[in-house]
Amino acid sequence: MPPMHYLSNWRMQLGADPLRESNATVATIAQETGYDSEAAFSRAFKRLTGKPPAAWRREQKAG
Repeated sequence: MPPMHYLSNWRMQLGADPLRESNATVATIAQETGYDSEAAFSRAFKRLTGKPPAAWRREQKAG
């Protein structure tokens, strides 16, 4: 796995826990996982999970 792909996956794993377990904003989680903006985090998250962070969070909390 290329280093940047590994880094992206790792950052998304770091971001998934607070999305699932806290009420932190997506912007806060983006900053805590090393993204410069909420938009950049959201694009990367959607690319890897197929869903935007807010939709993924709703599904996780509903399930």
